Amino acid sequence: MAARSGRGTGAGRAGAALSRPRTYLWTALGVLLLALPFYLDRFWLQAGLFAMAAAIAAIGLNLLTGATGQLSMGHAFFLAVGAYGYCVFAARPGVENGHGLTGLGLPGWLAAVLAVGAAGLAGGLFSPIAGRLRGAYLGIATLALIFIGQHVLFNARDLTGGFNGRAVPALSLFGVTFDDTRTVVAGVPFESAEKLWYAALPALLACALFARGILRGRPGRAMNAIRDHRVAAGVMGVPVARYRASVFVLSSMYAGLAGVLLALVFQRTVPEYFGMVLSLEFLAMIVIGGLGSVRGAVTGAVFVSLLPQLLTRYSEALPLVAAPGTGGGIAPGEASRYLYGAAVVVVVLFLPGGLSRLRLRRTRRRNT
Repeated sequence: MAARSGRGTGAGRAGAALSRPRTYLWTALGVLLLALPFYLDRFWLQAGLFAMAAAIAAIGLNLLTGATGQLSMGHAFFLAVGAYGYCVFAARPGVENGHGLTGLGLPGWLAAVLAVGAAGLAGGLFSPIAGRLRGAYLGIATLALIFIGQHVLFNARDLTGGFNGRAVPALSLFGVTFDDTRTVVAGVPFESAEKLWYAALPALLACALFARGILRGRPGRAMNAIRDHRVAAGVMGVPVARYRASVFVLSSMYAGLAGVLLALVFQRTVPEYFGMVLSLEFLAMIVIGGLGSVRGAVTGAVFVSLLPQLLTRYSEALPLVAAPGTGGGIAPGEASRYLYGAAVVVVVLFLPGGLSRLRLRRTRRRNT
């Protein structure tokens, strides 16, 4: 009888879980995301891919800054390591823009794994510093990575192609090449954006679930203890320096994966893109979305990354916003920075938990 009641209780819990509105909501969202490549044009698919890459990088930065309390201003450096690392590992030696380019010609999937590993290695080389510095001191130290990275990207032409960058080889995985070669599926022509969508979506899901597991487990509690009071965390037996260094390496690997995805989406890497502005945008993402939360990182990444795309798309219909190069108004990129700069101020003043906590706070008010 006890066994039967136990089974009944388990079945009841499973049925209750399936009957929750949140379960249906996530299921509907998953089906929608899987169906979008069949209905959206290339512009929206590329915007979505950019948002997914930004979300992966923002999750990594939120583990470091939001959960552990370590300020990093050099996140764009590790994206550059991932993007250019993939190009070097996957491309074959050749000549572009008048000078030779180094390439190993490895399979695309192996090049992507090695590029993520290279970003983690770069983070590991910097991790002794990250383990000992904190707050603004770490922010200033990581700021140096941006200047070093920009110097290398512009001058190491054999690796990076210099100012004009270099072309990105297409990824091949499970016999599918993620290039612009058309593959018709259910009457819909699938090109690079449609194919990459089904590679980026599982990558984002895996990164989100992995980070969520970390934050909800013992490592997450240790990271939060370090963020709240590092001395008390050390007294409780938490190896503070080791955790800081390890999270820095993990955050670098997240950024490296995002860099690989960005390179595949843009199909060309340009050094100027991986600068200070990009690092500041990632900080804006985690502040706007919510510090220390995977959902907050994804929410902030979608907001910050899609805003300039939307302003560019609808610049003709918006007041004071002009299409790039036309004059007569504010450029979409500049306008978007004004808007999410204002959003940071609003979140800090009136919504400290970020946009991801807005729905939770409303639910609590209704219950009270």
